[in-house]
Amino acid sequence: MSQVEIIPQPSVRKTMPGAMPMRESRELELGGSASLTIDADAEGHAALARKLDKVRKQRTSLERRPLKKRLTAKLADKHELYQLSVQSPEEDVAFLRKVYKGYRKKKARHFREDFCGTALLASTWVRTKSGCTAEGYDIDPDPVAWGLNQNLRALGEDASKVRLVLGDVREPSRKAPDVRCAQNFSYWCFTERAEMVAYFRSVFEDLADDGVFVCDLHGGSETQEEMEEEREITGGFTYVWDQYRYWPIQAAVQNHIHFRFEDGTELYRAFTYDWRLWSLTEIRDCLHDAGFQQVDAYWEGTASDGESGNGKFTLAKRGEADLSWIAYLAAVK
Repeated sequence: MSQVEIIPQPSVRKTMPGAMPMRESRELELGGSASLTIDADAEGHAALARKLDKVRKQRTSLERRPLKKRLTAKLADKHELYQLSVQSPEEDVAFLRKVYKGYRKKKARHFREDFCGTALLASTWVRTKSGCTAEGYDIDPDPVAWGLNQNLRALGEDASKVRLVLGDVREPSRKAPDVRCAQNFSYWCFTERAEMVAYFRSVFEDLADDGVFVCDLHGGSETQEEMEEEREITGGFTYVWDQYRYWPIQAAVQNHIHFRFEDGTELYRAFTYDWRLWSLTEIRDCLHDAGFQQVDAYWEGTASDGESGNGKFTLAKRGEADLSWIAYLAAVK
């Protein structure tokens, strides 16, 4: 199809509590056998349709060239580069399933991805295990549109097992999730303790009775340094994590992601993050205050080089005084 086809379902209209905007559920045809339900207000549906048409045109043009030849600042697709550089969806989903089964001795079926962006985890959740469903929540139509075209369309008929909501992550799920997650430190956009506890309380109340919430975080003395870290990515480009500013009184940071290419060009500040640099103890205490009785830490092991992480996370009580570390917290309802 040359244009996005959105089929209204006027019988499914929700009014969110408080000052939440009116949401309308619409079925979105992605092409072929792929379709799914999108919940958004009228402005959100219109913005998503515009951006999805734009993404389709851009990707049609880009995909005429192999990845290597489109790795320049002029042609590069920042969402594609982000997924190649930062995300490991199969490993992440396997970890989430393992954590849930460890607590509940059964398989998780329904999953919710907060700050879902391109909905890569939600897509992977339904793709890698039959009988599973997922929801994704994000307020930004730009990455959501990209994910619809690149991640969800590829699911074919399984795309219907995913429901996306263009809205605030504090809104309740359409179905109580077994597992809910906030990945890549995205929830650090909540910079005040009261905000963070309120977010976690909304998560606690929303989960299934035996649900589990999982979030990641990073720390170590290097996180307070203003520095850049480069990493070569298979395919021919460099991922740059730029810890641009740190303000210790507020524990506030401004970080950027840049992408550098072999032709000498750079996609500068492809992504920018204004966060509070939360400690693990602070986040754990906020989860307890929100109602979670059990909160466990999963610490990343060390690779054979003795310095970098190995991507394997195990239950831990103390952790290690690494210069830089990544961990998960699992909060059990």
